[in-house]
Amino acid sequence: MATADSKSRTARQQDPCRTREVLDIVGDKWSLLVVRNLSQGPLRFTELKRAIDGISQRMLTVTLRSLERDGILTRTVRNVMPPHVSYELTPMGKTLRQATAPLLEWSITHLAHIDAARATYDARPDTSPT
Repeated sequence: MATADSKSRTARQQDPCRTREVLDIVGDKWSLLVVRNLSQGPLRFTELKRAIDGISQRMLTVTLRSLERDGILTRTVRNVMPPHVSYELTPMGKTLRQATAPLLEWSITHLAHIDAARATYDARPDTSPT
C-alpha cells in the first residue's frame, strides 16, 4: 500500500510544471556551451575555460557543479601531482546535446539577422511600449 508521502512524491515527479527545472538548464547562459564543448569528449577545466569565450572561472565552476548535480556530466579526479580533473558528458548529457544541437545551430545561423534587427529596433526614435 502506498503511503501519502510516496503518492505525493510520485505526483511531484510527474508534474508537468516541473519541466521548468529542465528548461532552466537549457536556458542558462553557459550550460549549453559547456555541453556543446564536451560533446567531442572529456575536457579539463582550463580547456573548457579557453573554449568558452567570456565565461569567468567562478561561473564555469558554478555551471560545472550544477550540470554534475543534474547528472548531465561527470567529474573525474585522477590522483596525480598536480591533480588531473576532467569533465565528461553522461549518457543523459549526450542526449541533451542531441536535443539542443538544432537550437545551437539555429542560433549560429540567425545571429547576424538578430544583430541587424536589434540595431534597427534600437535606432528607432521611440521604443517605449506606450
